[in-house]
Amino acid sequence: MKWKLGRRTRSAAALSAVLACSVAVTGCGSEAQVKVTEYSFDTAGNMFAYAEFELSGEPLAESLGADLDVLDAGKPDSPTAFDYIAGIESYEYSEEAMYEVVEKSGLGLHLVNGPAVTEEAQKAGMKNNELLASRFVKMADSVGQPADQIQQNMYPTFIEYSAGDPHYVQKLATDKFADGEDGAYIPKIQVDFGTLRWNRDKMKKQLIPAAYGGTMLKQSLWAGDFLGNLHDSKSDEEVDASTATEGPEGDQGLKLGVSSSDGMQGMILTEEVWNKLLFVRDHLFYNPSSKSLGTLAAGAYLPHAVDVEENGDKDFPNVKSMSVSDGRSLLQDQWLMLWPASEFFGMTDQRSANPNRNPAFARVFDGDPFPAAPAVNTDADASNDVASSDPYTVSRDVLLGVFDNMKTRHWNEKAGAFVTESDGDKQGTTVDTFQAGYTIEALRMFERAIDGLPVGYANGDAAEGMGTKEGADAKAMLVKQADFILQSLINKDGLAVDSYDTAKGEASSKTTLQAQIGAIRGLTSAFLATEDEKYRDAARKLYTTMDEKLWDDGLKAYKTSGKDAKYDAFTVGGVSAVLRLALSNLKNTSEDTDSPKALDQSAIQERYVTFFRQVVDGPTLEEGMQASEFWDTGDVYKEGDDSGNTDGDNVPQLQKGHGEYGIAPILLPVSVSK
Repeated sequence: MKWKLGRRTRSAAALSAVLACSVAVTGCGSEAQVKVTEYSFDTAGNMFAYAEFELSGEPLAESLGADLDVLDAGKPDSPTAFDYIAGIESYEYSEEAMYEVVEKSGLGLHLVNGPAVTEEAQKAGMKNNELLASRFVKMADSVGQPADQIQQNMYPTFIEYSAGDPHYVQKLATDKFADGEDGAYIPKIQVDFGTLRWNRDKMKKQLIPAAYGGTMLKQSLWAGDFLGNLHDSKSDEEVDASTATEGPEGDQGLKLGVSSSDGMQGMILTEEVWNKLLFVRDHLFYNPSSKSLGTLAAGAYLPHAVDVEENGDKDFPNVKSMSVSDGRSLLQDQWLMLWPASEFFGMTDQRSANPNRNPAFARVFDGDPFPAAPAVNTDADASNDVASSDPYTVSRDVLLGVFDNMKTRHWNEKAGAFVTESDGDKQGTTVDTFQAGYTIEALRMFERAIDGLPVGYANGDAAEGMGTKEGADAKAMLVKQADFILQSLINKDGLAVDSYDTAKGEASSKTTLQAQIGAIRGLTSAFLATEDEKYRDAARKLYTTMDEKLWDDGLKAYKTSGKDAKYDAFTVGGVSAVLRLALSNLKNTSEDTDSPKALDQSAIQERYVTFFRQVVDGPTLEEGMQASEFWDTGDVYKEGDDSGNTDGDNVPQLQKGHGEYGIAPILLPVSVSK
């Protein structure tokens, strides 16, 4: 059997080059140090950051003219440093980290116990593990993936814990599974995940919406990419789904997914998200009056923290009991659920009135392999809807439940802004600039999804929407929040302050990098939602001021607060987003009356490359946020080479990273200093 490792954007020749290549890469040459401050994993921050890395990866590089077919992980800085870092490193780091969490680490509850799996097993009179195995075989057939090529000893999650220790607990199986070329080989850990587990005793067994929501954002973005088209069952080449005729795709020589391997991953991710949303809808909504967890109902919301006691099953851990340890409603939790729920809703949308439905998604959710929604749930009459556990209905239920809570508990109509928290009954008084800015983006995605406009990588595409009331409400709030940023959160020096107290009517005097990120993110989102140039103009001015006042050439990084340059995953993800928006929406054009040098495309790309190399990759093997890397970014396994760094860059292979047995390819917090 020949094991297939194909990627949609990697030709066979490019993959061979990856497996054959060993290229030395010099460090960034900086005298600044980028020291890791803590070897722990924060699920919410990492998954958020890697979602931004994904969007700042291949989609960005391609939009700026890069030919993705010539990108080669074994050829650093080719064809340009920007193309390589965006198209290879940013993109592939983000993908590998997702798999680490939802398929390898065990950081959560096993998909065997997912609600949809349990329901189907009961109907079929099967054990849960048998049902899930049959589901995987069915999904593999739908995408043309041989069942014997499904990775072994996978630990798929249906919901993820909030934190853990990313070190491996046993020696990794890096010995040879199959030959590559020129001394390179495919290691067993690529096809068997059994040695990649994290220490279960060191996991923070807590369900936080920002954590399982941030993970869902990664899952939904990748699933949408992987299942957004069809492919030829013989050549494995991508086929435009709109060219297929009515009837089963298999009868036309076609399979679901953009390729067999990517399609299979898309199926697994979709199965995970479906089960997650069912669990969230039916078990994690909190009634503040009775102080109890249960199903989604009027007035209920997702609380900040739910502690989990497991049942002791070593193979397929499940819940024994749950208790609310923090009953507050936090804005960060809400927008990090609203955004991914919008993405998944956009995939599953089966409303007859939606003219923009992707025909590839329609085939995924037509009953095979995923159930279709009842017809009464997809018509224009909400009064005839029925309860259902199908992917469309459950995603709609959670999406609208979260949106309603944001309006009820976080929206301050008098101020025209979202506050950071509510105790369930009473709103707080703090408007946080970072949280407010990202709430605008989440509302933009909600408006697009609920109005039937494209989301995912196509979230900037123009289309005619359905004009729903919910979409109009979301747009009205995001406009007011953007105006609040303009009027109340920009100081006389042109920088954003980090917060505002609605009770005192006063803005903070503190300026941070996160505040600039939030303001730029929010203002640019408002521009994209409204096409009002005042928001773009303000975001351009703010970016230019941020670049002038916070960038430090000696550190090769932005100062995060005062003279400090301390980065966690939320901050580095935000920087990635701002640089992407600068390149996509804010850069100088011939129509701009002013053209600050900081907004020249070449200047922004230089910032992108310099920042990523310094802060993410680090100047040495022991420094930088990216803890380790896999073959996707060039660090192939070669017989006779035990260096753990065959590409000669500043990021080690998994087993050679920090700790006795190495560390997962995730982001760690760092401090940049001279």
